[in-house]
Amino acid sequence: MAAPQQQQQPVQASPLNHDDMGDWAARFNDVLARPGDVINSKSPETAQSWHNAFFGCLAPIDTCLMSWCCPCVVFGRTHHRLRKNANLEGYQPINTSCLLLCASSCVGGVACLTAMQRADLRTKHNLQGSCLVDLALGCCCGCCSIAQQDKEAEYREGLLASGGIQQAYHAPAGMAYPEQK
Repeated sequence: MAAPQQQQQPVQASPLNHDDMGDWAARFNDVLARPGDVINSKSPETAQSWHNAFFGCLAPIDTCLMSWCCPCVVFGRTHHRLRKNANLEGYQPINTSCLLLCASSCVGGVACLTAMQRADLRTKHNLQGSCLVDLALGCCCGCCSIAQQDKEAEYREGLLASGGIQQAYHAPAGMAYPEQK
């Protein structure tokens, strides 16, 4: 008599995404390859103000509480909005960026990660700031910085998705002399 067939359990997806890990590794390598350029980087003179104030982190209360209680989840959500999908399609609360922030907290690296993500947000949407300010905000009040980034990403990415802005900011090309004939 043949043995009954066992039903296979569905394999659950890992919270670690290899593309995200590669993306973060490339970003870290870029910072390590040119630390002076990164530290001294500033937004262009034409940069816009942030829509959400830094100390406006108390509203909405759910983002405030999540930023204080589980900042890694909010950090991962912001990463998903900026790099994957503005509408959070496919978003999982426990993801690579979330786990990376948790791991970095063990070695005091939260300010560096939040500054890197803040710089991405500033660059993508032409927002005011500098690397040193990003680091200071991450050191002094990382939870407020994470909340502000999440709200700003939700607002800016929502504008992009709805057609309110036709495209993200692109830095102007460098000046070039015309070719001599």
